[in-house]
Amino acid sequence: MSEQQHVTIVMVEDDEGHARLIERNIRRAGISNAIRHFTDGSSALNYLEAAADGPALNGPALVLLDLNLPDMSGTDILARVKSNDRLKRTPVVVLTTTDDKTEIQRCYDLGCNVYITKPVNYESFADAIRQLGLFLSVIQVPEVEAKG
Repeated sequence: MSEQQHVTIVMVEDDEGHARLIERNIRRAGISNAIRHFTDGSSALNYLEAAADGPALNGPALVLLDLNLPDMSGTDILARVKSNDRLKRTPVVVLTTTDDKTEIQRCYDLGCNVYITKPVNYESFADAIRQLGLFLSVIQVPEVEAKG
């Protein structure tokens, strides 16, 4: 019997009001996955890359990433996630107030899956999350194999 892997939503958002709004809208979209909320980049990266229950060691996640964090840039986090062999297939949704075309292009170049500008149109946000959830539920994320 195959057990479906549970996808954790990792939200990196320093504004508590935005975080509550995002979570409420995720729930309203009928998504019941666990949400791990981080208010700074360092603790989020530590969880993503090294925590025993984190995605690098323990299976799939979906990252909701704000670009404007108190300790580091969201684009730095995105670059780290996408350059990590165990995390590079992790879908990343950038949720930010920045609508600068250069910044948007940079995020896509670094590997983000969806770029959403706040204030968010929550209908399209919920749609994007559902699509990525569907994507995660149907693909099997392969283990990282030693090259030999």
